[in-house]
Amino acid sequence: MKKTEKPSPEAKALSLFLMAYKTIDPIYKEKARRINKQWNLVKTEQLSKEDYMAEVQSMLSSYGGYEEVVEKTVKYYIEKTGEWTLQGEDKYCQDARKVADEILKK
Repeated sequence: MKKTEKPSPEAKALSLFLMAYKTIDPIYKEKARRINKQWNLVKTEQLSKEDYMAEVQSMLSSYGGYEEVVEKTVKYYIEKTGEWTLQGEDKYCQDARKVADEILKK
């Protein structure tokens, strides 16, 4: 059985960002659909992981980079719900937690 590959912290950041903002602007919904489709192609080995990551990096850069995307996503959810609930041990969750703690301290 093939081990299911998890998306990178960057891919996770981009995906959660697009999910959050797709309610604000349809362009985010379209980009979310595109990046999800590409991940599915990686899983079925129709697209190289390198090409996928190049696409992720390009999209992330267009939104200000990884840190900026994490911050915007966390801010969005805190403003919407008053808290940040995503838990986990992976790099993205740890980075997001740091941002959430900073925002909630203010």
